[in-house]
Amino acid sequence: MKTYLLILIAIGLCTGCNGNHDQTSNKDLNNSQVSKPISQSVSNQVTENIILEDEISKVMAVNTDKDILVAIKVKQFDRFRLKKIENKIKSDMEKQYPDYSILVSADQKMYFELVKLDEKLQKNTMSMKNLQKDTKKIKSLMKEQS
Repeated sequence: MKTYLLILIAIGLCTGCNGNHDQTSNKDLNNSQVSKPISQSVSNQVTENIILEDEISKVMAVNTDKDILVAIKVKQFDRFRLKKIENKIKSDMEKQYPDYSILVSADQKMYFELVKLDEKLQKNTMSMKNLQKDTKKIKSLMKEQS
Protein backbone atom coordinates (compact mmCIF):
# COMPACT_ATOMS: atom_id res chain seq x y z
CA MET A 1 0.00 0.00 0.00
CA LYS A 2 2.85 2.40 0.85
CA THR A 3 4.60 1.67 -2.44
CA TYR A 4 1.47 2.50 -4.43
CA LEU A 5 1.10 5.72 -2.46
CA LEU A 6 4.76 6.66 -3.13
CA ILE A 7 4.37 5.91 -6.85
CA LEU A 8 1.20 8.02 -6.99
CA ILE A 9 2.91 10.95 -5.25
CA ALA A 10 5.95 10.67 -7.56
CA ILE A 11 3.72 10.72 -10.65
CA GLY A 12 1.82 13.70 -9.26
CA LEU A 13 5.02 15.63 -8.61
CA CYS A 14 6.43 14.84 -12.05
CA THR A 15 3.33 15.99 -13.90
CA GLY A 16 2.66 18.97 -11.64
CA CYS A 17 6.16 20.42 -11.87
CA ASN A 18 6.32 20.59 -15.63
CA GLY A 19 6.82 24.39 -15.86
CA ASN A 20 8.54 24.17 -19.25
CA HIS A 21 5.19 23.65 -21.00
CA ASP A 22 3.93 27.14 -20.09
CA GLN A 23 7.07 28.80 -21.43
CA THR A 24 6.82 27.08 -24.81
CA SER A 25 3.17 28.00 -25.20
CA ASN A 26 4.00 31.68 -24.52
CA LYS A 27 6.74 31.53 -27.17
CA ASP A 28 4.24 30.09 -29.66
CA LEU A 29 1.78 32.92 -28.91
CA ASN A 30 4.46 35.56 -29.39
CA ASN A 31 5.53 34.06 -32.72
CA SER A 32 1.97 33.89 -34.03
CA GLN A 33 1.37 37.56 -33.26
CA VAL A 34 4.35 38.80 -35.26
CA SER A 35 2.26 40.64 -37.82
CA LYS A 36 1.04 43.99 -36.61
CA PRO A 37 -2.61 44.87 -37.15
CA ILE A 38 -3.51 46.74 -40.32
CA SER A 39 -5.08 50.09 -39.48
CA GLN A 40 -8.69 50.46 -40.54
CA SER A 41 -9.24 53.89 -38.99
CA VAL A 42 -10.01 55.47 -42.37
CA SER A 43 -12.65 52.86 -43.19
CA ASN A 44 -14.14 53.27 -39.71
CA GLN A 45 -14.50 57.03 -40.31
CA VAL A 46 -16.02 56.37 -43.74
CA THR A 47 -18.54 53.98 -42.20
CA GLU A 48 -19.52 56.50 -39.53
CA ASN A 49 -20.01 59.24 -42.15
CA ILE A 50 -22.02 57.15 -44.60
CA ILE A 51 -24.36 55.55 -42.07
CA LEU A 52 -25.66 59.05 -41.27
CA GLU A 53 -27.26 59.24 -44.73
CA ASP A 54 -31.03 58.69 -44.70
CA GLU A 55 -31.07 56.22 -47.58
CA ILE A 56 -28.45 53.87 -46.14
CA SER A 57 -29.30 50.97 -43.84
CA LYS A 58 -25.86 49.27 -43.58
CA VAL A 59 -22.31 50.08 -44.59
CA MET A 60 -19.11 48.05 -44.80
CA ALA A 61 -15.78 49.65 -45.68
CA VAL A 62 -12.21 48.37 -45.89
CA ASN A 63 -9.13 50.40 -46.68
CA THR A 64 -5.58 49.76 -47.80
CA ASP A 65 -2.89 52.40 -48.03
CA LYS A 66 -4.25 53.56 -51.43
CA ASP A 67 -7.84 52.34 -51.73
CA ILE A 68 -11.13 52.53 -49.89
CA LEU A 69 -13.74 49.93 -50.80
CA VAL A 70 -17.28 50.67 -49.65
CA ALA A 71 -20.34 48.47 -49.90
CA ILE A 72 -23.73 49.85 -48.90
CA LYS A 73 -27.18 48.48 -48.31
CA VAL A 74 -29.91 50.89 -49.32
CA LYS A 75 -33.33 51.06 -47.70
CA GLN A 76 -36.10 49.38 -49.65
CA PHE A 77 -37.84 52.44 -51.11
CA ASP A 78 -34.59 54.09 -52.13
CA ARG A 79 -33.48 51.17 -54.32
CA PHE A 80 -34.89 52.92 -57.39
CA ARG A 81 -32.19 55.58 -57.05
CA LEU A 82 -29.28 53.22 -56.49
CA LYS A 83 -26.83 54.69 -59.01
CA LYS A 84 -27.58 58.21 -57.87
CA ILE A 85 -26.93 57.28 -54.24
CA GLU A 86 -23.70 55.44 -55.14
CA ASN A 87 -22.43 58.44 -57.13
CA LYS A 88 -23.33 60.87 -54.34
CA ILE A 89 -21.50 58.83 -51.72
CA LYS A 90 -18.49 58.36 -53.98
CA SER A 91 -18.21 62.09 -54.72
CA ASP A 92 -18.54 62.95 -51.01
CA MET A 93 -15.83 60.45 -50.09
CA GLU A 94 -13.53 61.68 -52.87
CA LYS A 95 -13.79 65.19 -51.45
CA GLN A 96 -13.02 63.99 -47.91
CA TYR A 97 -10.25 61.55 -48.90
CA PRO A 98 -8.55 62.87 -52.05
CA ASP A 99 -5.46 60.69 -51.56
CA TYR A 100 -7.44 57.45 -51.86
CA SER A 101 -9.01 55.66 -54.78
CA ILE A 102 -12.64 55.06 -53.79
CA LEU A 103 -15.02 52.40 -55.05
CA VAL A 104 -18.65 52.25 -53.90
CA SER A 105 -21.08 49.43 -54.61
CA ALA A 106 -24.63 48.65 -53.56
CA ASP A 107 -24.33 45.02 -54.64
CA GLN A 108 -25.00 42.50 -51.87
CA LYS A 109 -22.21 40.20 -53.03
CA MET A 110 -19.70 43.02 -52.59
CA TYR A 111 -21.13 43.72 -49.14
CA PHE A 112 -20.62 40.11 -48.07
CA GLU A 113 -17.13 39.98 -49.59
CA LEU A 114 -16.15 43.05 -47.57
CA VAL A 115 -17.70 41.54 -44.43
CA LYS A 116 -15.52 38.43 -44.88
CA LEU A 117 -12.45 40.58 -45.46
CA ASP A 118 -13.22 42.69 -42.40
CA GLU A 119 -13.58 39.56 -40.26
CA LYS A 120 -10.12 38.42 -41.35
CA LEU A 121 -8.75 41.85 -40.46
CA GLN A 122 -10.43 41.76 -37.05
CA LYS A 123 -8.86 38.37 -36.31
CA ASN A 124 -5.48 39.82 -37.32
CA THR A 125 -4.76 36.86 -39.58
CA MET A 126 -3.98 38.91 -42.65
CA SER A 127 -0.81 40.51 -43.94
CA MET A 128 -0.74 43.68 -46.04
CA LYS A 129 0.20 41.62 -49.11
CA ASN A 130 -2.87 39.38 -48.68
CA LEU A 131 -5.07 42.41 -48.02
CA GLN A 132 -3.94 44.03 -51.26
CA LYS A 133 -4.50 40.77 -53.16
CA ASP A 134 -8.03 40.40 -51.76
CA THR A 135 -8.92 44.04 -52.36
CA LYS A 136 -7.64 43.75 -55.93
CA LYS A 137 -10.00 40.81 -56.48
CA ILE A 138 -12.94 42.70 -54.94
CA LYS A 139 -12.11 45.83 -56.97
CA SER A 140 -12.25 43.85 -60.18
CA LEU A 141 -15.62 42.42 -59.15
CA MET A 142 -16.91 45.92 -58.35
CA LYS A 143 -15.75 47.25 -61.71
CA GLU A 144 -17.50 44.39 -63.49
CA GLN A 145 -20.75 45.34 -61.75
CA SER A 146 -20.51 48.98 -62.84
